[in-house]
Amino acid sequence: MAFPELLDQVGGQGRFQMLQTVALLIPIMCATTQNMLENFSAAVPSHRCWVPLLDNSTIQASFSGTLNTEAILAISIPQGANRQPHPCLRFRQPQWQLLDPNATATNWSEATTEPCMDGWVYDYRTFTSTIVTKWDLVCDSQALKPVAQSIYLAGILVGAAVCGRASDRWLPESARWLLSTGMLEQGLQELQKVATINRKKAAGEALTGEAVLSAMQEEQSRTQAPAGLAALLRIPGLRLRLWVSMMCWFAFGFTFYGLALDLQALGSNIFLLQMLIGVVDIPTKVGTKVLLSHLGRRPSQAGSLVLPGLCILANMLVPHEMGALRSTLAVLGLGAVGAAFTCVSISSGELFPTVLRMTAVGLCQVAARGGAILGPLVRLLSIYSPSLPLTIYGAVPILSGVAALLLPETRNLPLPDTIQDVQNQ
Repeated sequence: MAFPELLDQVGGQGRFQMLQTVALLIPIMCATTQNMLENFSAAVPSHRCWVPLLDNSTIQASFSGTLNTEAILAISIPQGANRQPHPCLRFRQPQWQLLDPNATATNWSEATTEPCMDGWVYDYRTFTSTIVTKWDLVCDSQALKPVAQSIYLAGILVGAAVCGRASDRWLPESARWLLSTGMLEQGLQELQKVATINRKKAAGEALTGEAVLSAMQEEQSRTQAPAGLAALLRIPGLRLRLWVSMMCWFAFGFTFYGLALDLQALGSNIFLLQMLIGVVDIPTKVGTKVLLSHLGRRPSQAGSLVLPGLCILANMLVPHEMGALRSTLAVLGLGAVGAAFTCVSISSGELFPTVLRMTAVGLCQVAARGGAILGPLVRLLSIYSPSLPLTIYGAVPILSGVAALLLPETRNLPLPDTIQDVQNQ
């Protein structure tokens, strides 16, 4: 009797599996909430330099009857993007000539300006306090925000490597793993526990040591050939699968965390945008499973990576005034990135044999974490060109989606157990 038959006997899809899924959902939901929190705790409100004519109460009182706020801003702060006060510069001295109706906002030079020497004035109408307003992470210090995000994501990678191994000591062991490592009695007890939870206690008690021994011997015969990272890199077919899979995982982590932690760059209302992304994610996951079953793994994975790239590049062409269209493209793009995660999670496990599956999938997840770490840092390139970060965020998933077409189709194929099974596909 093979192990899948043993699992069917005690309940392959029952209450035990449901409880495990729920137990995993709770920490995943908490982690996701924490990951997305910086969109609000580190939001960047509108800001301008502190200027004495407006923000010094004594001086302001002397001008309150002669000049309105707009006029004082015009002579104190140069215009920036969208004809709004510049967020990082102010005039060294009031430019009184700009009050002339015939004067233009360009009648000043950089020599007449200076950085915000006395701090900033923030718009607190939406956010009363964020880490940006508390520590002035704007202008010359704006790079500290994406750097902090990358450090946080690097901590997740280290935590997964360290705490993941430690947590295995406390979680229930997999019956299949117990049998494959020769622990017959423990494997039998685990199967009987599954049967009891799945309300198939009689079936569990009917399991014999001989049946479990047979399954154990079959597991050992499948995994007895030594294999490791060297085999993944030495065999051409496996090497191609590994590099392309790692590229797809990298593209997911890079694009998702690069964009999802900076929703302000994608739409004007980040509260609505965050809600829509969450609402869209569940039907997207369900729809992706349908596509994987009917369309296939390879086209689904390629399409789920190319689509967000196209949405990101299209968003660059949409004016900021068209907030609804920008938000729609952002939700569609991030929803497709979520679909890409579902695709790579399922297809990666089907591409590699049992003897190498955990090693290969582990490397793919490291690639995703590496992409997540680099994602926020790309925003630093905006000092060279405001459109450069979005261009990179769009290009990476498109290239990875095209590369995914090099992978074999695994729909309706049995999971490969050995390297020979992969070579025979």
